[in-house]
Amino acid sequence: MDTQSFVLLSHEQALRRRMDVAANNIANSSTVGFKSEQPVFHEYVERVREAPVEDARKTSFVLDFGAVHDTAQGAFQATGNPLDVMIDGPGYLTVQAGDGSTAYTRAGFIKILANGDLATSSGHKLLGDNDRPINIPEDQRGRIAITTDGTVMGAAGALGRIAVTAFADETSVSQGGDGMMTGQGGRRLLPKETQLKTGGVEGSNVQTIVETTRMIDILRSYQTSARISQDMDSMRSQAINSLGRVN
Repeated sequence: MDTQSFVLLSHEQALRRRMDVAANNIANSSTVGFKSEQPVFHEYVERVREAPVEDARKTSFVLDFGAVHDTAQGAFQATGNPLDVMIDGPGYLTVQAGDGSTAYTRAGFIKILANGDLATSSGHKLLGDNDRPINIPEDQRGRIAITTDGTVMGAAGALGRIAVTAFADETSVSQGGDGMMTGQGGRRLLPKETQLKTGGVEGSNVQTIVETTRMIDILRSYQTSARISQDMDSMRSQAINSLGRVN
């Protein structure tokens, strides 16, 4: 396989990655709190020692660098449940993952577990400012409210405050399973920095028309790449036939 074929292969692998990301975005267009992703690619330049001309010594390949998510806020979706929340601004609800580590989410469906701990709809416990779950006494479970700064109020007063974590570098946050995200270097927002809306959740920020258009563009690019590959094969065949006749 020659250099041109390797370049085309790297390009087609990048197109495949773009298609996978676009398809995943569309699949999550109705997932609460989901942030659409975009792949990021780097140019890898390889230099050869010998080439017919100077410009031919540099060959550019496409390398998959990862994906970043769009931080644009999704629309508010009313649920009628006073425990459900949407973060109005940056940040993530801080939760305890199944393995005991800390994870983050924008999906604000909140329920009370049998032991009284507040948790997401998937059962991940919400953490408070003290990095511990927020527990609701049994006699107050029907009379709690969540204020705009995340404070959980019971009949006898505050029971804790939902921790909201923001990241200065959103590229350090990556999508995980079950609506969870992982990240490093987050900062807990102060009450005056926290703004929650209750009675609803944040919808996905995926724009299906944009993603569908992107998929069509990817398909056309792949078709163009395939035609170039076919033309190169035809040129090789013609060159081999010509050399055969000369010999």
